[in-house]
Amino acid sequence: MSSTTSLRQQGSPRELPVELPPQAGRAAAGIAIVLVAQLMIVLDATVVNVALPRIDADLGFGPASLSWVLNAYTLAFGGLLLLGGRLGDVFGRRRAFELGLAVFTVASALGGLAQTPGQLVITRALQGVGAALAAPSVLALLTTSAPDDAARNRAFALFGAVSSGGASIGLILGGLLTDVGSWRWTLFINVPLGIAVLLLVGRFVDETPRRPGRFDLVGAASATVGAVSLVWALIGAPEHGWTSPRTIGGFVLGAALLLLLARTETRHPHPMVQPHLVRRRRVGALAAMALVIGANLSMFFLVVQYVQTVLGFGPLMSGFAFLPFSLGIFGMSRVTPWLIGRVGPRAMLMTGTAALTVGYAWLSGADATGTYLGAVFGPMLIAGLATGLVFMPITVTVLSGVEHEHAGSASGLLQTTQQLGSAVGVAVIVSVYAAGAVPGQFVPGLQAAFLTSAGFAAVALLVAATVLRTPKQEVAEVVTDPEPELAAEAA
Repeated sequence: MSSTTSLRQQGSPRELPVELPPQAGRAAAGIAIVLVAQLMIVLDATVVNVALPRIDADLGFGPASLSWVLNAYTLAFGGLLLLGGRLGDVFGRRRAFELGLAVFTVASALGGLAQTPGQLVITRALQGVGAALAAPSVLALLTTSAPDDAARNRAFALFGAVSSGGASIGLILGGLLTDVGSWRWTLFINVPLGIAVLLLVGRFVDETPRRPGRFDLVGAASATVGAVSLVWALIGAPEHGWTSPRTIGGFVLGAALLLLLARTETRHPHPMVQPHLVRRRRVGALAAMALVIGANLSMFFLVVQYVQTVLGFGPLMSGFAFLPFSLGIFGMSRVTPWLIGRVGPRAMLMTGTAALTVGYAWLSGADATGTYLGAVFGPMLIAGLATGLVFMPITVTVLSGVEHEHAGSASGLLQTTQQLGSAVGVAVIVSVYAAGAVPGQFVPGLQAAFLTSAGFAAVALLVAATVLRTPKQEVAEVVTDPEPELAAEAA
């Protein structure tokens, strides 16, 4: 009998159901605190987007360098995630989480006080460093804080809702803060939230055991520099060209270092990334995540400009234009824990990616005579519902079968994939858009760009249909026992 059913049968909201696990209230508070930190990290990737014109006017960036307000964060975050995950495994995840969040909070305060372009870019990079230290521990702490499987599945669903919906919430919040105050508040807003989480996390979240052992310095260096090289090449590809020496050199260096990482990890006694984490189904789920994130982030990039340039929306209204996406995700997060136990991760992922393909194909019809209700609202709602449907099954698939001591590394893999997916998606879609663009006009090139986003979702559907094919008994294990190897050890 579930806790909810027990409450209903008792008829009194004041009586606690006997089925609640010990310290369930403390665990729920801990999960909520960790999710607030995750929301801060996700918000920061988009909250400054709608403030960029004000930042440019105030600090005098210039069009060529303004993109580094976003890129500095992405580069540091995406490049250091694997290292952050491993540090959490070795030194304790709550400790790594607290250190990362402290760096993030201080950098946010300094960024809000920045007086020159260089100061703002440096503080944005420091925010990315803090996020990379804290983010891999978020999923691991959710896993260890949940008192049972049902609570863990609910936490994963909320994590998916926060991670994907936070981007559009960031646009709304950024527009509101910029319109009624200053762009500086898009950074200052993190300070009280960060301080509150740091004060509460030690009370409600337990530290995980430290895993002593030799640190894999070669793996750490090759993973970090390799990921940074790939993100750096992808970020610059639309501006410098896919065949430029800068882009090709970044790809070659990144690929070479990741090959060195793969070779090192099979030989080191305490590898940066455990080889057993790189399994067919997990790699398939990571690929699907990268494709979905890439499609979504490219949609954010283009729709923000469409509603401002073509529809005439201001910063705040541009943020509210993404409400259907956010509401779709949060609405779907209410039912995904129920769905995953009945249809399994693969069916949910296939349905969600198919719907996402339809939504982006519909969005490709936006033109110079379009309206918000006719061209944007419907596709955005479909994209939100679809994204809410796919995030939880991907997260469950990636983290299933992972021992407690390697949960940080698995979380780092998942979130590194998200960052690389966003960089690839924006780079590819911007290049496709630029190929059909007409100077002085925004709409030409838009159809091809959104059809490319639909193509990303279609490839994710193909991956779900082929790579994630799983026997029924394995699906049951994924849902009811996310850590079967631990159970085997205990037995």
